[in-house]
Amino acid sequence: MPRGQKSKLRAREKRQHVRGETQGLKGAQATAVEEEGFPSSSPVLGDTPESSRVAGILPESEKASASTTPAAAVILCKKSDGSAKSQDEESPSPSQATPSTESSRKDPLTRKASMLVQFFIEKYKMKEPIMKADMLKLINRKYKQQFPEILRRAAERMELVFGLELKETNPSNNSYELISQLDVSKGGSLCGGTGLPKTGLLMTLLGVIFVNGNRATEKDIWEFLNALGIYAGRSHLLFGEPRKFITKDLVQDKYLEYRQVPNSDPPCYEFLWGPRAQAETTKMKVLDFMAKYNDTVPSSFPALYEEALRDEEERAGARVAATASSTLTASASSRAKSSRFSRI
Repeated sequence: MPRGQKSKLRAREKRQHVRGETQGLKGAQATAVEEEGFPSSSPVLGDTPESSRVAGILPESEKASASTTPAAAVILCKKSDGSAKSQDEESPSPSQATPSTESSRKDPLTRKASMLVQFFIEKYKMKEPIMKADMLKLINRKYKQQFPEILRRAAERMELVFGLELKETNPSNNSYELISQLDVSKGGSLCGGTGLPKTGLLMTLLGVIFVNGNRATEKDIWEFLNALGIYAGRSHLLFGEPRKFITKDLVQDKYLEYRQVPNSDPPCYEFLWGPRAQAETTKMKVLDFMAKYNDTVPSSFPALYEEALRDEEERAGARVAATASSTLTASASSRAKSSRFSRI
């Protein structure tokens, strides 16, 4: 077989392999959502009344776990059966609760995790440390044995919804802090007017782009968002007007690149990672983010994991080269100064 045909065949096989892993992620994601007791889309994410307080969207029934979590469709650009919700479809109303949703509402650990989520939100807004003693007091000490599981659930929701990672900062007094996965200290589009970052949605958008071959069409992105109940032109409590947030704000802040697909007629557009996303996160971190909600590890998706590893190696090589260049420059500057002084 000619070399050119072999290359095309290998490329086709690789695309099919990645596509198979992506479908696996979609299926796992859908299963995880059902196990948590949530519909794949929810009014919490797309249809929350503007008058609702942010703490209110994070759930007594824990709808926000999957619905507010952009990760409820981390790989769900389309539903696991391959279909996608159109913008004309109505989002399910809260009254259309499934038996599994009702079950999750009655689960005491779910309710306690929801309490911790709202507690975390207030602490994050106030920029106060989170103390283990306060958490135990909040959930009732009779749940002390179940505390690690309750904390795990609450921390996972904060990470998947807001991109905030719970880290123990002082083991001696059991204090914790919420750290953003991307830099929100400089303000910009990720700092919401609610005082909560919008990092969770951005991380999942980066995931959608990654699993679609490092570029996702506008159609793919909106199918993904529609599956979450987020629609263009319909204002959202956390993200504002979604189309502006994604195609203007995130592009202006260089988290996303939005461009016309070359030679497309009629014109269509696609999204890629922007330079700021490239600088502030990695494919491995995004894959880890996606895998976490599927209750697995990045290596469970070999083709994506292999690509993420290559990205890590390339970044490490670039850092080494930059360090070597900086050292050589400093050394040359030092020799030049010594030479000037020796002539004086």
